[in-house]
Amino acid sequence: MNRKVLATFVLAFLFAAVSGCGRAPEVQGPQIGTSPTSPSVPIYHLAVHPLHNPVKLVQAYYPLIDYLNTRLTGAALELEASRDYANFEEKYRTRKPEFLLPNPLQTLQAMKAGYRVIAMAGDPQDFKGLFVVRKDSGLDRPADLKGKSVSYPSPTALAACIMPQYFLHDSGVNVNTDIENRYVGSQESSIMNVYLKLTAAGATWPPPWRAFQKDHAQEAAELTVIWETEPLVNNSVMARDDIPAEVGAQIRALLLGLDGTDEGKSILAGMETARFLPASDESYDVARQYISRFVREVRPVETQ
Repeated sequence: MNRKVLATFVLAFLFAAVSGCGRAPEVQGPQIGTSPTSPSVPIYHLAVHPLHNPVKLVQAYYPLIDYLNTRLTGAALELEASRDYANFEEKYRTRKPEFLLPNPLQTLQAMKAGYRVIAMAGDPQDFKGLFVVRKDSGLDRPADLKGKSVSYPSPTALAACIMPQYFLHDSGVNVNTDIENRYVGSQESSIMNVYLKLTAAGATWPPPWRAFQKDHAQEAAELTVIWETEPLVNNSVMARDDIPAEVGAQIRALLLGLDGTDEGKSILAGMETARFLPASDESYDVARQYISRFVREVRPVETQ
């Protein structure tokens, strides 16, 4: 990303955070994008669920927005970050962004709000829960977590909360009574809670863990992944149902072709995403079935 553009974004985000103190928080999150070549070109928003804090998310995804905007005809995109999961989920429930990159649970929720899947963002094998612990934790089996605390980004984080909690359930741990669940707002916070010894284990998933190892190598050196869940299905890319079909088709084609060029591979590497794959609403039936089992056996999940 251009350093001047990023610096401007960071200052704007910090100013918004400070000036908002004492007032009800705004639903709208930070936005950034390449200016369209014509004022008559409609600008659409791509809201990405909180994989990272807003500044880190913009660093990772702005090159994709720039890439798409230099190739789209008759449309332009702006990237929209959200401060936390609840903020992101409110956006699609009220149908504000035209395009989304949600997790599979949020994908099912967004379908009810009138969004449709146009692609999958990453290999399904990369969508799995990870348990990060300190190397000196002394933990060996999931049962060793009984009486201890576990951090997660959000109760609706599928790979980084629901799947790890189901893993513990299958391992004989009652996640409602045997452990203390702490929902800390972001993937990085979940990991940092472990590093700071605030929780015994932290749940996350591969892309944020890989990013943490790169960005915080010293802290990551004191941590390790002790258990991981089975994979499921990866995040989706969705278009609101009132967006012109040709715009969605252009974006879909550009995403699916990213891994075919050196520039595209570099963009994908920055997002910790191997490639985009063809997908439809039906691709997420497996997530619907998984969540139904989780609700029956473990705890309720807000799906409306």
